[in-house]
Amino acid sequence: MFDLLVRGGTLPDGTVADIGIRGERIAAVGRLDGAEAGEVIDAAGDLVSPPFVDPHFHMDAVLSYGTPRVNASGTLLEGIALWGELRELATVDDLVERALAYCDWAVSMGLLAIRSHVDTTPDHLRGVEALLEVKRRVAPYLDLQLVAFPQDGLYRTPTGRANLIRALDRGVDVVGGIPHFERTMEEGRASVRDLCEIAAERGLRIDLHCDETDDPLSRHVETLAFEVQRLGLQGRAAGSHLTSMHSMDNYYVSKLLPLIAEAEVAAIPNPLINITLQGRHDTYPKRRGLTRVKEMQAHGITVGWGQDCVLDPWYSLGTADMLDVAFMGLHVAQMTHPAEMRRCFDMVTLDNARILGLDGYGLAPGDRASLVVLDAGDPVEALRLRPARLAVVSAGKVVARAPRGDAALALPGRDARVRRRHRPA
Repeated sequence: MFDLLVRGGTLPDGTVADIGIRGERIAAVGRLDGAEAGEVIDAAGDLVSPPFVDPHFHMDAVLSYGTPRVNASGTLLEGIALWGELRELATVDDLVERALAYCDWAVSMGLLAIRSHVDTTPDHLRGVEALLEVKRRVAPYLDLQLVAFPQDGLYRTPTGRANLIRALDRGVDVVGGIPHFERTMEEGRASVRDLCEIAAERGLRIDLHCDETDDPLSRHVETLAFEVQRLGLQGRAAGSHLTSMHSMDNYYVSKLLPLIAEAEVAAIPNPLINITLQGRHDTYPKRRGLTRVKEMQAHGITVGWGQDCVLDPWYSLGTADMLDVAFMGLHVAQMTHPAEMRRCFDMVTLDNARILGLDGYGLAPGDRASLVVLDAGDPVEALRLRPARLAVVSAGKVVARAPRGDAALALPGRDARVRRRHRPA
């Protein structure tokens, strides 16, 4: 007897299987004919996937678009300046309310694990207080990792380093930084070294906003790879954005990518934001800023797509749908071969779970009973349609449902309903 049975779903690898759940764990996967359950989800013909994972987000700024005003230039620097004003206006209650509203959106889209950077620049640390409270509230159904992020630089503000330490002492999970925003390249390199030593001393992961610039000479990811190897942080480090690599000399990149691979540093491009913010100083040809995704994957580097922003000073759109992120990513990275598109689905599920170090993630017996049933037949169709999440299960409980995406037609001689699901021959 199962508590919940998901019957006849198509797993991402094409296997058709039933999934039996007891409590918060998957108990059985396979042909479970005749099995009884307290609740049955009929997933026949539908894709059943592990939940979506976002490895890079800013939940302290989410749903604040237009406050205190709109980012008129659309640039990264104006967005940072606006956030500098907003973080002094927002109360803890404001921050909690917006973040919880976004978590509701996330759950409805099957996004059940998020790594969010939280600004540690201001001495009041209201953002840290708020997001630690949000993490506590959503813990039963959403895995929220927090990164101590000195938005204005570790050394650029007088209390930047001390406030990052204070945030970590309060229970923030991951060490963050922004070396390219320090006053000089040398201070940027020093901040990477310092932050990696903090992570090593505390046994924490590290995730740096690294080289989020059009400047091809911003090369802090090289320092990150070196320090990770020196301090034994392999497999616990990530470089987010890495947009300077888009503009780097090809010969230098041919040296850089093996260093990143040897250090087991993961890469987190954020395609919606990277192509929006980068290249703003260009005329034509205009750079789009996305890092070298396929080249990194060819070297064995783990690469995961990140959302980054939703309705905030940097980005005026967003829906908490990681399939939107992957859809944009596959276009900009030109990952249109079926195998590459399939890989893009992994980049918002399995690869991102690996970057976050999630335990019990997957669809095997013993894994945490969290999954999504999608109105699509396979991962590529899911990317094409960004379909309804028919059911979202978190820790063995159904936490969201949505109807199918069929439309009613009134056309002579045609079917009364239309579905956009279609498998090419």
